[in-house]
Amino acid sequence: MRVFSSKNNDFFEFLKKRRISRFAFQDDVQKSLQEIRLDVINKGDEALSFYTKKFDCVLLSPSDFEVKAKEKNSALKKIPVEEKRILKDTIERVFKYHQNQGIKTWMTREGSLITGQLVSPMAVAGIYVPGGKASYPSSVIMNSIPAKAAGVKEIVMATPPTGKLNDYIIAAAVLCGVNKIFRVGGPMAVFALAYGTNTIPRVDKIVGPGNIYVAMAKKMVYGDVDIDMIAGPSEIAVVCDDSADPDNVAMDMMSQAEHDEMAISTLITHSEKLAGGVTKSLKNLITKEKRRDIIKKSLDSNSSIILTRAVDESIEIANRLAPEHLELYIENPFDKLFLVKNAGAVFLGKNTPEAIGDYIAGPSHVLPTGGTARFFSPLDTLSFLKRTSVISSDGEFLREKAGEVDFFSKIEGLSAHGKSVSMRLKNKKPGNKL
Repeated sequence: MRVFSSKNNDFFEFLKKRRISRFAFQDDVQKSLQEIRLDVINKGDEALSFYTKKFDCVLLSPSDFEVKAKEKNSALKKIPVEEKRILKDTIERVFKYHQNQGIKTWMTREGSLITGQLVSPMAVAGIYVPGGKASYPSSVIMNSIPAKAAGVKEIVMATPPTGKLNDYIIAAAVLCGVNKIFRVGGPMAVFALAYGTNTIPRVDKIVGPGNIYVAMAKKMVYGDVDIDMIAGPSEIAVVCDDSADPDNVAMDMMSQAEHDEMAISTLITHSEKLAGGVTKSLKNLITKEKRRDIIKKSLDSNSSIILTRAVDESIEIANRLAPEHLELYIENPFDKLFLVKNAGAVFLGKNTPEAIGDYIAGPSHVLPTGGTARFFSPLDTLSFLKRTSVISSDGEFLREKAGEVDFFSKIEGLSAHGKSVSMRLKNKKPGNKL
């Protein structure tokens, strides 16, 4: 693990190089994804079957893509009662949080001019849930429930067909109200959701994590369909003072490092004593973890300790880092909360490990990574709401403001704009209101 000092700028040089390379793809990979995209657009389900066999080694006909009601019911029955209660409680808590975020249609009047905003949900949302060796029911919940809270009527899910689908994934989708589940994964699933096939409906927005190929496929379709964000490796930054427990800090850092070798864990502190304690704790605790090889590679390659001069400077550096997850593991963290400007989510105090945000707290765990918290927000209810501007004027406003429209029309060389107003004034019939 690298150690940096806030007195130098070497950490931010290291950070800059890491961010520039996060999506550095070779031309042949880009070309391959483009070929898959065109095949899915032109051949639809046939292309999905071909690439599912090629990449997932699973032979599926289009009639096999959608998970049938019998399989859904079977998955629900296999989940123990207590575990099903945990899923339901979490879904309810996440829904309540996102329900509070809703914005409403509004209108306002200024004289005879009426303006406002029409708010409506997207019609169809698509969520991508990774497959592989692990199962991620939390990903199902955190991607689908914000859409549900926004009022999206149809939610469809795509997940890789790795043998029999995981019962927890299916059960979570059913309990969340996902309308259709498709056993299609990889970039071809993203392209199918973006453009539609005979079997898979075209969606308005695609959300959810995936590997680098899924991320790049989402980047390719952005503009034809909306996406949540281009997610990179998972990140955590922990701002600490002397009150922090080194073992807890080390475990929080490892909770991100265990995602994969590219995960990024950063400790920011003005306490050299704490930094030394965390380094020692990491060496001791890592040996007890099942994914210790992944954790070690992550910590060795991508993780850092930044030594600062004070808590405020630590938070200032965290703002420049703009991490996905930011823990303020300090005394009286609420006193410093409003110093935070750039973070996907903030976790306050010694009893708020990042893991509760991943699973049960309420806010979606789909968060901006790679410094994009400078301009991106978490996935939430607003992510699935469209805003349409509303404008209405009468003859009085038109007469009063005709000269102003004409001003802009002339200086921009768009004469028809001005005439569209003056013609209405000129064609006004006697005795009739404009």
